[in-house]
Amino acid sequence: MSVVTVQLGQCGNQIGHEVFNAICSDFHSTHGLCSKKENESYQEACKERFFSEEKTGVPVARAVLIDMEPKVISQTLSMAARSGCWKYDHQSHFCQKQGSGNNWANGYSVHGPRHKDAIMNLVQKEAEKCDRLSGFFTVMSMAGGTGSGMGAFVTQCLRDAFPASFILNQVVWPYGTGEVIVQNYNSVLTLSHLYQSSDALLVHENDAIHKICAQLMNIKQISFRDVNRVIAHQLGSVFQPTHTSEGAVRYSRNPLGDLMESLVPHPEFKMLGLRNIPQMSENSLAYSTFTWPGLIKHLRQMLIANAKMEEGINWQVRPPLSGLPVSQKCCLSRAPHFNTSIANLVILRGKDVQSVDVGGFRDAALYTSWLNPQDAFNVWKTPRAFNKYEKSAALVSNSQFLLKPLDDIVGKAWNMFASKAYVHQYTKFGIEEEDFLDCFTALEQVLSSYASL
Repeated sequence: MSVVTVQLGQCGNQIGHEVFNAICSDFHSTHGLCSKKENESYQEACKERFFSEEKTGVPVARAVLIDMEPKVISQTLSMAARSGCWKYDHQSHFCQKQGSGNNWANGYSVHGPRHKDAIMNLVQKEAEKCDRLSGFFTVMSMAGGTGSGMGAFVTQCLRDAFPASFILNQVVWPYGTGEVIVQNYNSVLTLSHLYQSSDALLVHENDAIHKICAQLMNIKQISFRDVNRVIAHQLGSVFQPTHTSEGAVRYSRNPLGDLMESLVPHPEFKMLGLRNIPQMSENSLAYSTFTWPGLIKHLRQMLIANAKMEEGINWQVRPPLSGLPVSQKCCLSRAPHFNTSIANLVILRGKDVQSVDVGGFRDAALYTSWLNPQDAFNVWKTPRAFNKYEKSAALVSNSQFLLKPLDDIVGKAWNMFASKAYVHQYTKFGIEEEDFLDCFTALEQVLSSYASL
């Protein structure tokens, strides 16, 4: 089944380009550890998911590009075409000559409705190219106007037009130090609206990715492209084909459906985080060796201690002891720093994956009491290595990982709202104070639900 990617705003289009680059690079490579048949099966599954093919034989990304300014889209189309490995359909993009000015209301209430028909026609055409449609993967930021406002509006339109299809929103969490003065407003409005229309939100925090670039990738002058490449690598490690059950001989054909089934058991809990191990510069990779027990041990502790990377993990954090009375276990699970999970998915790629012991992720102490750990944990595998790593593992987690960042954003936005700061910039585009209050209420409920795990 195929996935149509919808790239929204400057951030969404730049990340989307890097994702297709990473996927296509992996798609074109072959691995000596795998048989010819295995490689061909993998490539076929990858192509079906993300690319259609022209008569020239060049893969064409199943994507729609949307921005209110033409510059980034023009650059994105050009870079893809110059790669010679893949390209975008030059008719599957929409842009105008005026941006949203970092105003969520402008993107959501003005640009969205005004250009709805043109955008949804492009989406419909892209969907019709798929023999079987799994759903939509939207890529967007939360801080600006087009990506966040238009992104929320387009996601709502996708839900209305394709009620049976899955929708996964990849959202980029803004830097804590601030990108734009109204980023907390934009973030609150975006998240609350996406929570109504999306099946799940896959979150990347800019601060965490920036730290990975500096400490693990050893990049001295970190650019947005460096950050986007790390995000793209992590997304590729999840979305590339895998076997989703023991003994499977075919690669999974429904990537979004499989993700939702594994990770979203209840519509109140839609926040997904992603961790990837190992991550390092190519220079360091040449001198590094990894063992599965070591990788799995680090990945499990990253989950428990809510660490975003393998460097600087707090090894003192422990899950509550199994066998304790429920009352004591609940108290311990709410202890500072321990990250309670609803569901976890580990994806293993590379040499000797069949022998990997992931039993530590089935520990009942890691999970909320109302789910059976056997249902809350899944593992996907493929013997095919990914992106030059002989062995690599990704963890997609539905857990309390975003409690503090979300609480911070809601708190900052509320303080601004209480003093009526910048509210007039939104009301002039039709977003009333009652709309803000509804959004605050919705996210307070999300916070309460995750805090009570």
